Amino acid sequence: MSGPLDGIRVLDLSRVMAGPWSGQILADLGADVIKVERPGVGDDTRRWGPPFLPGDEGRSDQNSGYYLSVNRGKRSVLADLGTSEGCDLVRALAARSDILLENYKVDTLARFGLDYAALRKTCPRLIYCSITGFGQTGPRRSEPAYDFVIQAMGGLMSITGAPDDEPGGGPQKVGLPIVDIMTGMYATVAVLAALERRHQTDAGDHIDLAMFDVHAAFLANQAMNHLLTGRVPARMGNRHPNIQPQNVYRCRDGYLALAVGNDGQFIALCSVLALDALGTDPRFATNAARVRNLPALEAKLNLAFEKNDALAWERSLVDAGVPAGRINSVDQVFADPQIVAREMLRHQPHPRGGEVPTVVSPMRFADAPLAFDRPAPMLGEHHAQILAELGWDATQERNRAAD
Repeated sequence: MSGPLDGIRVLDLSRVMAGPWSGQILADLGADVIKVERPGVGDDTRRWGPPFLPGDEGRSDQNSGYYLSVNRGKRSVLADLGTSEGCDLVRALAARSDILLENYKVDTLARFGLDYAALRKTCPRLIYCSITGFGQTGPRRSEPAYDFVIQAMGGLMSITGAPDDEPGGGPQKVGLPIVDIMTGMYATVAVLAALERRHQTDAGDHIDLAMFDVHAAFLANQAMNHLLTGRVPARMGNRHPNIQPQNVYRCRDGYLALAVGNDGQFIALCSVLALDALGTDPRFATNAARVRNLPALEAKLNLAFEKNDALAWERSLVDAGVPAGRINSVDQVFADPQIVAREMLRHQPHPRGGEVPTVVSPMRFADAPLAFDRPAPMLGEHHAQILAELGWDATQERNRAAD
């Protein structure tokens, strides 16, 4: 069986994380994703290590763990946009593609005649997605951006971490490039929506996606809390601004995350902790009351949780219908029986020999199962194959480039 996007071709001109993340999702779904890379250099993230594949460090076509995490399922072709031959190859590939992903600085591709305005003349059905830090318009349109900086500018770091007056207080980034990942997710949603619209109009479209916009969009309840009240959200550590109790609690051997979502769950929590009187105490009987009286509540919860191990509390609370989970390290995640049963970690044969581990897509289709049989490509691995599909002669192309 084929994936849901079998027959769709994606031309991936993007580098680093946001665009490649979208390209990897589309590849997982069955699209033929062709990754365009610079000869002898490739994607910047090939060198973002260690770690690297064994024996790769220092090679021109090295594969870092970072690169491997966002380029599964793609084919790699080489094109130098500083040459007419490289631009001609991209145009030829665009003419055979349904979707184009790019994250060059604003106006860069226009210098090569590869912007949307130029390509739509010969590829009117092409869906062209431009991913930048700040978008195609506005006073910051030409500025570069990385995830870490956007986390700071977008407000995420102002609400992540402990308050200034607590130990270790101060702004913190999220432990993943979350803005890049969310931008890749939005890009995927957008190109698939444009693909559906093309079924109705037979016309492509240009998608202008900015990381800064994406960050503003996923501020979600924190944004609305501010917009409705005028109050500026502050760092609360692991506490939730609207729902209590929700926090990380120190147990005898580690930490437990607790998320009580309603009053019934709170009563069940109190029963498990042998604190039944708290369930009817007017200071804590409703969520609104618990939010207002959180310091008094947490003092009692902290004392209770310290009396047992995190995993023991997790089992008791889950059995009682209270959402709770021990804080796992990354190795514990992939040893978890649930992750093992769902086969989220798999191993793919690699062209250099041996296997490479990969964390596969979480999407499951009953009638169109996804295949994960192609690891992230080596630099230019499919160059000759792709040229042959275009009817180009690889030897002639090398001679043209040399001339």
